[in-house]
Amino acid sequence: MAPTAPPPPTIGGPPGPAAAKPAGPPGELPAVHAAVICVALPGLAVSPEHGQLTGHGLEGFYQHGRRLLSRCQLRVAGRDPIAVQGRPISADRARFLAVVRTASDGGPDPEIAVERIRQADGTERITLTSSSARPLRLPVEIALGSDLADLGAVAAGRAGPELPASVHDSGMRWTSGTAHCTVTAQPPPTDALASAGVLRWAVELPPGGSCTIQLSIRNGRPVRPPGQGAGPLPTPQETRAEGDDPRVAALLHRSIDDLRALLIRDPARPSDLYTAAGVPWRCGPAPAEALWAARMALPLSTRLAAATLRTLARTQLTDPGPELGRIPGPFRDAGPYLPPGCTGVEATLAFPVVLAEARRWGLPEPEVAELLPAAERCLHWLAAALGEDGYLAESGPVAAGLVRAETQAHLHRAALLGAELLSECGRPGADAWRARAGALRERFRAEFWLEDLGGGRPAAARTADGRPVPLLGAGAAHLLDTGLLGGGRPAPGLLDKVQTEQLARLLGSPAMDSGWGLRGLAAKEPGYNPFGHRAGAVRVHESAVAVAGLAAAGYEKEAAALLRGVLAASEAFGHRLPEMYAGEQRTAGGVPVPHPAACRPAAVAAAAGIQLLTALAGIRPDAPAGSVALDPMRSAPLGAVRLAGLSVAGEPFTVRVSRLGVGMVEQAAAGLQLGG
Repeated sequence: MAPTAPPPPTIGGPPGPAAAKPAGPPGELPAVHAAVICVALPGLAVSPEHGQLTGHGLEGFYQHGRRLLSRCQLRVAGRDPIAVQGRPISADRARFLAVVRTASDGGPDPEIAVERIRQADGTERITLTSSSARPLRLPVEIALGSDLADLGAVAAGRAGPELPASVHDSGMRWTSGTAHCTVTAQPPPTDALASAGVLRWAVELPPGGSCTIQLSIRNGRPVRPPGQGAGPLPTPQETRAEGDDPRVAALLHRSIDDLRALLIRDPARPSDLYTAAGVPWRCGPAPAEALWAARMALPLSTRLAAATLRTLARTQLTDPGPELGRIPGPFRDAGPYLPPGCTGVEATLAFPVVLAEARRWGLPEPEVAELLPAAERCLHWLAAALGEDGYLAESGPVAAGLVRAETQAHLHRAALLGAELLSECGRPGADAWRARAGALRERFRAEFWLEDLGGGRPAAARTADGRPVPLLGAGAAHLLDTGLLGGGRPAPGLLDKVQTEQLARLLGSPAMDSGWGLRGLAAKEPGYNPFGHRAGAVRVHESAVAVAGLAAAGYEKEAAALLRGVLAASEAFGHRLPEMYAGEQRTAGGVPVPHPAACRPAAVAAAAGIQLLTALAGIRPDAPAGSVALDPMRSAPLGAVRLAGLSVAGEPFTVRVSRLGVGMVEQAAAGLQLGG
C-alpha cells in the first residue's frame, strides 16, 4: 500500500488553436463547484453554466478517462449567444439556454432562442428557434478543439496544446499516437476550416421555425453506459418516494439516477457492475466507497452488493503470508491530527458486513455460498492483524501503533456480523469472533472514553504509547453503526448506554451539527476548518451514518435535526448531494456553501440519500428467516412518507410511515412475516 497523492491541478487561460494551457500551482485542483456535470460512465461532460466549452480547467467531453473535445464554441450571426440558464436535467444530460440578438432586432426582445442539450455519451443537440415574423438567414459556426489529454493530465495542468484538426466526413478529426477523436455533424456543414477547427452552416429559419444541428463526439470505443441497460439497480421510475415533504421524492429520484450513472464494469467479469467513487476526480474503483455505497443501497436491491463483493473478491490477496485475505486499497487523508488511513483495511472489514447484511435483505444463498470463502479470508487476515490487546492498529511508518476509534468500530461490526454469518452458514469460528467482540467492547469502553466536565467523549484514537487523541469528529458516528443481526436485531455497540446517550448529545450539539449536516470536526476543536476534507466540512456519508445510528439507538431528536439539515442542503444543490460541502453554520435565509473540489456526483453521497430516507421507516429484514420488522422514527420528522419499489427477499416492498410515526407494509413478498 502506498499513499496516493491527489492530482496536482490547475486552470489555464482560454486556448486558441494550438495554444498551450498554462499550468496552475502544484496540488491545486481546478474548482468544479460551479460546473454543470453530466455523467454516464465511461462518458463525462464538464461544462460552465453558460454552456460554451472554452478549454478552461476541466471543461470538455471525456470518454474512458480521456478528453475528446475541449472546445465547442457556438456563434450565431457573428455573435456569442447570451447565456440565460444552464442546469442538469438528469444525471447524464444538461440543458443550456441562450438567446441571440441580431442587428435587425427592433427592440430589447431577442428573437432567436438557442437550446443546447449536452449528453455524457458524447452527443450535443443545438436547436435554434425563431420568434420573428419574417424569415431569417443566419450564419452559424462552431469552433472545435481537442487535446486528447488524459483526465489526470488535465487536472494537473499538463494537458498540452490543442492538436491540429483535419476535415473528416461531415466534421473534424484529431489524432495523437493511438488516440483519436472524430466530431460528426448532422446536417453536414456547408463549410469546414481545419486550420481553425471551425464548422459553418447557413441556417434558414421560417417565421416561428427552428433548426437543429447535432454533434457526435466519438473515439471508436463503446459509449453505452452500463447503467442505461438492465443493471444492479432499479430505475428512478421503479422506486419512488412520496409524502408530505415533496423533497423526499426528488432526493430519492436523483440519488438512484446518480448511482446508476456511476456504474462501471469489472473488466475481469463485464456482467459485474459496481460504482466508481465519484466524478470528476475518482472515476475508477475505490474499494471502501464501493462497499459503503452498495451497503446503503441494499433497500433497493442486493444485486449491486453482490457484484461489488464479487469484484473485490477477485482483488483479494491470496498468497500465503500475513497479508492473506486483505483487500488492497490506497491511503486516504484523515485530517490534520491523524495519519492517513488505509482504505483497503476499511474495505476488508466491510466485506463480511456487506455480505451478512445483503443476506438479511435477500441475497440468494447460492451467491452467499460463492462469496463466503472471501469473507472468511477477510476474517482470517483480521485475526492475524489484531494486537495482543484486541485492537486493530494502523500500519505504515507514520501511523505504526496508532489505534483509531473508527477502525475499532469497523472491526467490532465485522466480528459480530461475521460471527453470525459463519454460524448460520455452518462454518467454524463464530464463537471465537463473538468472544473477540465482547472483549473489545469491554476494553474500548474503559480505555477510549474520556471523562470531562461536559459528560465525557470518545477519543478519536490512542497513540502507540497509550495516550488518547481527544478530538471530536464525525468519525465518532461510526460508533453508533452497529450492523444488523438475525431477527431484525441491531448488534450491540462499542459504547454502553450512558456513553451512547452522551455521544448522541455531542453529535446533536451546535459544535457538530452545522444545520446542514454533521461537521467532520467539531467547530470548537483546534484546527477546525469549514472547508477541511476531514477537518470540518460536512461529509454526507457520515451524516447519513449518524442519522441511521441515532435513530436506531432511540435518539430521534438529534437524528431528525441532522436529517432535516441534509435534506435542506440537498434542495440547495438541486438534490445532487456532493461528496462534501462547507461546515459553516446555517443561518436564516442562508444556503450551504459548496466545496470547490468535491466530487459531484459521488457514490457514497448518492447512496446516503437512500439511507437517509429508508432510516425513516427503520426496515430490518431477515430474509433467511422469512421476516421483516419495522422500527420507524416515531416523531415522523418529515410527516407522512411512502417508499415504493424497494426490495426485500427479492420481491417488491412498499412501506408507509404515517404522520404519527406508525409504519405499515403495503407490499411484500408472499409468506414474509411482518414484525413490529
